Amino acid sequence: MEEMFLQLQQLDSVRLNFGNNGGLILSIVQAFVMFGVALSIKPLHFKTAFYHPRSVITGFLAQVVVLPCVTFLFVWAFKSYLTVTVALGAILVACCPGGNISNFISSISKGNIELSVSLTAISTVSAVIITPLNFMFWGGLFISSSDLVRELHIPVSEVFKTLFLIIGIPLLLGVLCSKKLPELTKKIAKPIQRISLGIFMAMVIIAFAANYELFVKYIKWILLIVLVHNALAFLAGNFSARLARLNERDIRTLTIETGIQNSGLALMLIFNPEIFPSETATGGMAFMAAWWGVWHIISGLSLSAFWNYGRKIKYNNLQKNRKTL
Repeated sequence: MEEMFLQLQQLDSVRLNFGNNGGLILSIVQAFVMFGVALSIKPLHFKTAFYHPRSVITGFLAQVVVLPCVTFLFVWAFKSYLTVTVALGAILVACCPGGNISNFISSISKGNIELSVSLTAISTVSAVIITPLNFMFWGGLFISSSDLVRELHIPVSEVFKTLFLIIGIPLLLGVLCSKKLPELTKKIAKPIQRISLGIFMAMVIIAFAANYELFVKYIKWILLIVLVHNALAFLAGNFSARLARLNERDIRTLTIETGIQNSGLALMLIFNPEIFPSETATGGMAFMAAWWGVWHIISGLSLSAFWNYGRKIKYNNLQKNRKTL
């Protein structure tokens, strides 16, 4: 574990090569992604909160309360081995809204698609206010409890402003487009979502290629931390749903919604010089958010395959029992 801490200390001073305008490009792509998400948001998704309040409220609380709390307990328990920026990277990812790929994973997992889209919509819209407040609270709580490295300042007002520009305005434009131009929205919604996701994945691949040596050198411990953190996120959603006694489809949906986070938004905030200046060591935060963006897709698809395999086994056993009878 001492080797882990020493290597993470080195990572804190690393600056990822993201190009001269990488942060700006990432912000534009993220805004485009949010616009694509907004095109799929319908008033019905918010009405779901009234039709099925227990599932929606449980899912929302799992994302904005349980996950950040579990994340804080995780990084606090291992604070002797984690640097502040690595811990803050985990906390920032946990404070971001659900990722839109969660809707796709919910669909192939035979989850509740309407609930999935509703939770993504509600968490995304509320992220303008909740993400900075959550990050200020849990991040500040960890910083105040740590004596490992110097204190980092979290400019909450700048986070508010950035999230309003990157989430608030694109969401407003997307919802207005959906309402005023429904026929056009039907034609462009799916292509824009696919294009935006493709562009984002391309940026991740380009960033990985540009920082290949750094990833190879430091990924071992980051991989382990993200793996455990992501597993805790899935468990937090699953446990919250079971505690609320939801049905199996809703349990799968809440598990996925809590385990799939918008790490692209976290990266965008990290590369914003107004929030984290160039002289601030954010290598640990960037590595955490970047690898989470890759890993939660792998883990989400793996979890879906596990559920599908389990259902197939149950179905085959049921067919055998029927033939026996």
